[in-house]
Amino acid sequence: MREPQKVQEQVSVTGMILKVEPVGEYDRRVVILTRERGKIAAFAKGARKQGSRLLASTNPFCFGKFSLYKGRTSYSISEAVISNYFEELRNNFEQACYGMYFLEMMDYYTRENSDEEEMLKLLYQSLRALLHEGLSNELVRYIFEIKALAVNGEYPGPPSTERPFLDSTLYALSYIVNTKIEKLYTFTVTQQVLLELSEVAELYRRRFIDRKFKSLEILQEMKYN
Repeated sequence: MREPQKVQEQVSVTGMILKVEPVGEYDRRVVILTRERGKIAAFAKGARKQGSRLLASTNPFCFGKFSLYKGRTSYSISEAVISNYFEELRNNFEQACYGMYFLEMMDYYTRENSDEEEMLKLLYQSLRALLHEGLSNELVRYIFEIKALAVNGEYPGPPSTERPFLDSTLYALSYIVNTKIEKLYTFTVTQQVLLELSEVAELYRRRFIDRKFKSLEILQEMKYN
């Protein structure tokens, strides 16, 4: 007698696609940051075929609900219901680069089967902030970098420097670290405070992150050209 086939476990998760890679002729491998299971990898069979129902929903920035089948070593996507494609980011090259940098950062920071709900929330709100006309992309970046350190438990407080920081900068740092993510992007700063936030973010990024990010290199080239 044949042994009955084991029914694959179906899983429903909410998350955002961080990275996409082609596999074979028509498939994709995606990395999803999820609320329920941290960062996971999943295969989307036939997703690169024209007319595939997974063609548009398995791209970077796609946020929504994903129905998955869990295999022995990986997940497979059976359905995706996307609530936000962040299409506006794709229409602005600079904003797209900032957005891709945020995705790369989250791919670096997060782990499978870890509680990454706060990181997912930070990523989503940061991408929304990039589209806010009243906020500069640079300010959004520095807030994102500093808050990511804080959420990850690595933020050591304001750095000690020969030149003391402005009181406004120290207040901004305290606000970033201690405020709920939903209320994070509700302020602007002067150019001097922005420069000091840049100094803090750069210092700690070099200290705590041992990876180069392609999108950040592109942003730096754009800044100095």
